Amino acid sequence: MAVTATNMAVIVGVLGVISFILGILAETKKPAAGTPITGKGVVICKYPSSPTIALGYLSFLFLVATTIVGYFSLFYPYKGKSIPNSLLFKSTTFTVFFNIAVFTTGLGATFLLWPTISEQHLLSHNVHNDLDTTCPTAKTGVLGGGAFASLDAALFWMVALMLAINAREDILEDIGQESVKDDHGDVVTNYI
Repeated sequence: MAVTATNMAVIVGVLGVISFILGILAETKKPAAGTPITGKGVVICKYPSSPTIALGYLSFLFLVATTIVGYFSLFYPYKGKSIPNSLLFKSTTFTVFFNIAVFTTGLGATFLLWPTISEQHLLSHNVHNDLDTTCPTAKTGVLGGGAFASLDAALFWMVALMLAINAREDILEDIGQESVKDDHGDVVTNYI
């Protein structure tokens, strides 16, 4: 079966939705706080069992997979016809949406990793010398924000893919009518 832009868009969308769902589950399963147990000059925080850390990391991994497939799909030579990447970036709309997809991916990764790593740190360093500690957990709402940013990133990768396909068609159509040159003055027809 040949790889098509539709297949790639579906894969990007499915991976993005999985990342979103895992991020939302990580947020909803996160405990509000731990139980402080007072000892001799220390407080030990006992936290309930929670899949938040595993779900947070899985959500991040699916965001990475979404990004890899999304990026690869933009420059894949569909129907065996490739064009120089520099010609794609001559399209202002494509360039804008490509950069938005990269930024949103970074934002989603930050919002997923920051509370997940914070939660893991709090669970592993649960002995405190401060007797007034309330046994906090990672900041509430950040994982959920990361989940929505992951979904947005997947959508922006799909929009960038649609714009790349349109730009490819325009470039290949121009090649049929006249020779198109890349940034170095080379004729593009030798890339097909």
